[in-house]
Amino acid sequence: MASIAEQCLQPLAINPQQSPRSFYQKWRIVAMDGSTLEVANEKACRDEFGAPGTQQGYTGYPQLRFVSLQEHGTNALFGLALGGYIESEISLAQQSILHLKPDMLCLADRGFAGFPTWQAAQKTGAQLLWRTPKNRIFPVHQRLADGSFLSIIKPSSATLKGMAEPRDGTPIIVRVIEYQMPGLPDAEPLYRLITTLLDEKTAPAEELAALYHARWDIETTFAELKTTLKGADIILRSKTPDLVKQEFWGLLLAHHITRKVMQEAGLKTDQIANDLSFKQSLNIVRRKLPSSGAIPP
Repeated sequence: MASIAEQCLQPLAINPQQSPRSFYQKWRIVAMDGSTLEVANEKACRDEFGAPGTQQGYTGYPQLRFVSLQEHGTNALFGLALGGYIESEISLAQQSILHLKPDMLCLADRGFAGFPTWQAAQKTGAQLLWRTPKNRIFPVHQRLADGSFLSIIKPSSATLKGMAEPRDGTPIIVRVIEYQMPGLPDAEPLYRLITTLLDEKTAPAEELAALYHARWDIETTFAELKTTLKGADIILRSKTPDLVKQEFWGLLLAHHITRKVMQEAGLKTDQIANDLSFKQSLNIVRRKLPSSGAIPP
């Protein structure tokens, strides 16, 4: 099921002319983030996936963890990496970024902005626009006309020691963009982004700052998957780890099919797919399916 899903779960936007919201200039906009799903409270699932807990023991249902890429404008998920609750998003992200391509511009939050992950993502040839922790220090190497500046990132000695062989700690040139969002009640004092787009004339800081917030759309996509499609209070019903994984991939395929229907409908009616209702589209797809019993495997 995983191999079938990997073949099917692909970006849906065809080109900037037909899907302008999915592209920034020549680059396809994708976001990367992770989430979790609760699975059946069976010993085999708990042993395989792990669960939230304290030193005194587990405190909830077992959970699987996944990291995904998402195409902006179509909400199509692809490049998924699946693991257990005990695995970190960073380790799963190392698998997801292998699906990045040179025609993509990847957005990611500050939790992914460590040197090894950035280095691996940059090696794919994709352009990157990631938020970085506010306590990170960037020396100003060259101030640019739009207020951004060129700097470098490099691994700490501890990070370098923990990197897989062959270790490469060569500093990487990045462009740093700092901005504020006055007037928003929950806004932080300062937002800081780093990017591989070094030319301020090709990609002005103001445009990139506005573009970065498209990353939040992946949260909407996860809500479609976990709440609208699966059901907010419903756990994955399979009783064994292998079947849990198959059910997970099946859920993703169902989401992709619905999103593909929305994309095709939008193209036929000259609308943006994201302006259509996922819930209504899902109901249309469901009405076309024969009735079947929901028997736990």
